[in-house]
Amino acid sequence: MNKAAFIAQLVYSIECEGRPTDQYEEQWRLIYAEDETEALTEARKVAEDDEATMIDRHGRTIIWKLLAVKDLRPVALQNGCMLFSVVKEPELVPAPLWENYPKLSKAEEILGHSQS
Repeated sequence: MNKAAFIAQLVYSIECEGRPTDQYEEQWRLIYAEDETEALTEARKVAEDDEATMIDRHGRTIIWKLLAVKDLRPVALQNGCMLFSVVKEPELVPAPLWENYPKLSKAEEILGHSQS
C-alpha cells in the first residue's frame, strides 16, 4: 500500500525552571503513513522525539514539552496546494498618549520645554 501524506499540527508548552511560561509553540509537520491511525502514531513519535530540555544563556532550565497533536489532516501534495493559512485579527490599540498633548513649536522642541 502506498503511503499518504498528512499534515500534523503539534503544540508544545515552554517551561522555565519547571514553571509554565504561558508560551507555546505550534508546528506543522509532514507525515507519511498508510492511514490516519498510523499517521497519528507517527506524529506523536516525531513530536516526542523533538521534546527538549536545555539550559538558556542565563543558566535556567528550559523545557519544550509536547501538549498535543492538535490536528491531523490528509493532504494531496501537488503544485500550488495550500499547506497552511492563518487569518489574523489585529488588536485595536487605543490612541497613543502623545496624541492628547498639544504639539510643540520647533523652538519649544529645541529648548526641550514649553514656554507657557
